[in-house]
Amino acid sequence: MPITKGFRALVDEAMAQVTTYTVQEALAKSANPNVQIVDIRDVRELTNGTVTGSVHAPRCMLEFWVDPESPYHKPMWADESKEFVLFCGAGWRSALAAKTLQDMGMTNIAHIDGGYAEWVKQGGPTETLEERKAKKA
Repeated sequence: MPITKGFRALVDEAMAQVTTYTVQEALAKSANPNVQIVDIRDVRELTNGTVTGSVHAPRCMLEFWVDPESPYHKPMWADESKEFVLFCGAGWRSALAAKTLQDMGMTNIAHIDGGYAEWVKQGGPTETLEERKAKKA
């Protein structure tokens, strides 16, 4: 069966419908306690680090963690006072994820253009998982 709409078309549609922040805009927002940066990458991608202060919500579980009717619901997602800013490796998956969450009814959702690669390129603060664990200890 031929693909009638490729990933690029899906990403382009999502980008046209969701709030997209540059790295600099996301950096400015990250100081706000009502903004939660969310890493949606696969756990294997975290070996190279993540955005300092972000939470991990893998793309494969996102809809389940957001929906209060799901047995996997995470209460963090029900906090309507927060804005959730998603990122992935390059900004494609996060655009698709932000669109999906909008389709589910969330209005407090955005994503970072260029994802983690652009964050690192522009000098955004990062931490390893070991550094994150040490902070919590």
